[in-house]
Amino acid sequence: MSCFQVRTDLALEARESITDADSTLRGVKLEEDYDEETDIRVTKVEITTKNGAKAMGKPMGTYITIEAPNMLEPDEDYHREISHVIAGRLMEIIPNVGKEQEILVVGLGNRKVTADALGPYVVDNLFITRHIVREYGKAAYNKEHMNIISSIEPGVTGETGMEAAEILKGVVEQTSPNVMIVIDALAARSTKRLNRTIQITDTGIHPGSGVGNHRNALTKENMGVPVIAIGVPTVVDAATIVSDALEKLLGEADEADRRCYMENSRNALSELHNMYVTSKDIDAVVKRVSYTVSEGINIALELA
Repeated sequence: MSCFQVRTDLALEARESITDADSTLRGVKLEEDYDEETDIRVTKVEITTKNGAKAMGKPMGTYITIEAPNMLEPDEDYHREISHVIAGRLMEIIPNVGKEQEILVVGLGNRKVTADALGPYVVDNLFITRHIVREYGKAAYNKEHMNIISSIEPGVTGETGMEAAEILKGVVEQTSPNVMIVIDALAARSTKRLNRTIQITDTGIHPGSGVGNHRNALTKENMGVPVIAIGVPTVVDAATIVSDALEKLLGEADEADRRCYMENSRNALSELHNMYVTSKDIDAVVKRVSYTVSEGINIALELA
């Protein structure tokens, strides 16, 4: 029994944390799709009411979670399958899909911190077209209709002295994109989902929220354009890991003893809330996963 608030950016994990008594929570719809051949599971959580949003602790909107247990393996064919799944699901929530649009892709995070470098790495592998089209026209790509893609890596406040939201508002004002796609590293509740899960949502994002470093939100309300967020959990709260281990050790104890022990452990767990754990091979994993995500975006924006 957890006696502290578990930190997770994944709507799927927030839904799983709801007790069985609330399993039929109104205002929250759940759809699952599993491909046995690729072992990829896609779960869509739709929060349609304010009560559902309050219970979930997430804004109203659509959250698509792609779980690929073998995403850590260096299998190019498998990662290509994941990229196509990302592309298909991304096209489901891009507004006015099928129409020619200007799309700004934002890579959030700190390139110097490996576990937080997902966004910048994804931007490195995108197919950027805005500057070529503005200079030479669409004929440069031998196309009459295509999306105009631009990107930016706003950095972190500690280096720039500015919030990402402040920088992006200026970029949006000057370039007038139709849609913004934001990529960021997330925090998970379960180590089993670390670097194996991709979340796509149309609710925007709060940079740094997963590690308790709240910044100005990047949402449609703040930015003035629809904001789609794509994230991969690269860290887990250390307190969550310890709490889960304690619960397993106390699994056969009676409820009163478990409650007493967990209450007595509260202070020790609270001290761990500023510590986050990632995998030892995170440098290789982030590079591989970032390429998979970037390919999914490239495919989606080429077809959208």
